[in-house]
Amino acid sequence: MAIDTLTPPTRTTPTVTPAVPKLSGRDKLVLFILCAAQFMVALDFSVLNVALPVLGADLGMSQSALQWAVTAFALPSGGFLLLFGRTGDLFGRRRLFLGGLALFGAASLLATFAWDPASFLAGRALQGLGAAAIVPTGMSLLTTTFPEGPQRDRALGISGTLLSLGFTVGMVLGGVLTDTLGWRSTMGLLTVFALIVLPLAPGLLPESRTPDRPRLDVPGAVTVTGGLLSLIYALSTAAERGFGGLDVIASLVAGVLLLAAFVAVEARSAAPLVSLPMLRRRSVAWGNVGGLVTFSMMSTVVFVLTLYLQEILGLSAFQTGLVFGVQGVLSVVAGMAAPKVIGRFGARRTLIGSLLGQGLFVAALLGLGEGSWSVWLATAAVSLASMFHLGAIISYGVTVTSGVPNEEQGLATGLVTSTQQVGITVGIPLLGVLATTGTDLMSGTRTVLLIDAIVVLATAALVGLGLRRKGAA
Repeated sequence: MAIDTLTPPTRTTPTVTPAVPKLSGRDKLVLFILCAAQFMVALDFSVLNVALPVLGADLGMSQSALQWAVTAFALPSGGFLLLFGRTGDLFGRRRLFLGGLALFGAASLLATFAWDPASFLAGRALQGLGAAAIVPTGMSLLTTTFPEGPQRDRALGISGTLLSLGFTVGMVLGGVLTDTLGWRSTMGLLTVFALIVLPLAPGLLPESRTPDRPRLDVPGAVTVTGGLLSLIYALSTAAERGFGGLDVIASLVAGVLLLAAFVAVEARSAAPLVSLPMLRRRSVAWGNVGGLVTFSMMSTVVFVLTLYLQEILGLSAFQTGLVFGVQGVLSVVAGMAAPKVIGRFGARRTLIGSLLGQGLFVAALLGLGEGSWSVWLATAAVSLASMFHLGAIISYGVTVTSGVPNEEQGLATGLVTSTQQVGITVGIPLLGVLATTGTDLMSGTRTVLLIDAIVVLATAALVGLGLRRKGAA
């Protein structure tokens, strides 16, 4: 008889999934402060949208100038994001986070009491600078405060959900406040948020910085911000006066030269804001292309629909907010479902499918007219387009960071965040002005939506080709 036939059978012990550690009272307060700050910034991106027509009439801003109410905030928040993130690593994240909160609160107060377009846009630009300090340092404080694992996953999940809710609540609340208290109350609300969070933060947030003390890439930040500013100014001005003006030509040339200088600076920098070798990875490059397009094109749709619903269909700011409120709720649902879809079909297929869905439902908006029935078409189409938009956002982030070594994850996530900010920044100046500079807003809206849909669908095809090789994402 063989000896191994007498060996007793092995008993399998069931695997017990460890419970998620509970957060202490202090941890909950820290999470509240960090999430409230991120929620405030997300709110700022949307709370003013439905108030734009009323704001423009009050301050004497033309329709073509209204896009600067959005761009003045988005441009500095995107241009300085990477620099402020690196500054926080070097000099202290809590210190820069608190400075950003203080600046954001003061800038919101300036925008609240603005007396002309210049003072209002100055307040919006300073808000953007404050947001550029709050967003990266707040995320770094969250990831360094909560250890990797279930606690951090839970904290990031709460933070991500509140970011999505911030945009949704901003659209609805912006309409309510504009109709009841006037557009200035939307900026006043942000001041109140800052005044609530700022006094609590110093005693609760821990200070943190990286031990290797990275160098600051100041030339990179200066060239990329200057280049974006120049290009956006040129495109916005050309939409009103044409490309023949000396200032437009000079700004275009300056923008191209500054961005070329940025590439040269990053190639030689020991601590670059954007890693050029990282962009040679197909998944990183094409993933960011998809992210850039989904952000820029969706922000344009929201901008032109805000004007269309109020100026053509005659909806109030509150009613317009409700339309985008439906969009926001479905976006939150899509955000919760996207990880499961990615787990089943993969990030690459989800990204391509999401871009296709976004483009098709934006194309459906071409059926809008001047009848009241168009409200229902606008609500359904923009809401479904936004669901696919959320899928594209999450899947492009996964695509960009998948397969990247741990020591390079910081550079990859930095690219993801920068793509978001640049996408929000360039979309409205590139396309939004086409709807506001012509004599017929309806015709201009259709032109923008047509170009928008074509760009998104073409990008879906290009990303599909770019990531077609096995293992590309």
